[in-house]
Amino acid sequence: MNFGQTAMDYSTHRAGFPPVFFERLAQRGYLGTGLHAIDLGTGTGSVARGMAQHGLSVIGVDPASGLLKEAAKLDHANGVSIRYIAANAEETGLPNASADLITAGQCWHWFDRPRAATEAARLLKPGGRIVIAHFDWLPLRGSLAAATEALILRFSPDWAGAGGTGLYPDWLSDLAQAGFDEIETASFDVIQTYSHEAWRGRIRASAGVAASLCTQMVLEFDSELEALMEMYFPDDPARLPHRIWWVSAKRP
Repeated sequence: MNFGQTAMDYSTHRAGFPPVFFERLAQRGYLGTGLHAIDLGTGTGSVARGMAQHGLSVIGVDPASGLLKEAAKLDHANGVSIRYIAANAEETGLPNASADLITAGQCWHWFDRPRAATEAARLLKPGGRIVIAHFDWLPLRGSLAAATEALILRFSPDWAGAGGTGLYPDWLSDLAQAGFDEIETASFDVIQTYSHEAWRGRIRASAGVAASLCTQMVLEFDSELEALMEMYFPDDPARLPHRIWWVSAKRP
């Protein structure tokens, strides 16, 4: 899986976590001016930027240098400064007990989860928190999301992302095994709008398309998705139900 191949679409079309996500984290006291955060699997820096805009000092970690270059461009456009390092979540090379908050948005499933949880515990100060979050479309019956998933599976039969509920109960055990306590979850649903062009770009940037298919197959997939939307889902922009879910826990 190579998300570096999707860097441009990823940067342009993948909707990051909406402001309400960061507002709710701030209400719980997880965000605040002067805190130090490390964002694992930062990609193009969506979560990192949201925290920086709330006054945190942030380091973003990701092995895909192409995504980090796009992240830096987006940071400049949004007037924030974030330090990025090309490294894996399981072995960041950052100092012990150097963060008040660890985040991992839309990426925990790509990690060696037990190792990543252990690394997060090492990086956190005593009393620091980890927040693992996801922002997923909901493939409701008859929806554009469900039809898109069916099309992805035609091109990538081994794609494991179909049929999701936006809930990840196994990740609570990852944190408990790594010694975290005060483990809690929260979720809420929102409507995310996409123009037809943006939805096509969003899907090209997914694991089942440009991150794993050859260029010709990506072009064929994109053409079929465009035709599918024009025929069966003509409303532009499209309104797609999404779910935001997170689990948080504290290092004792």
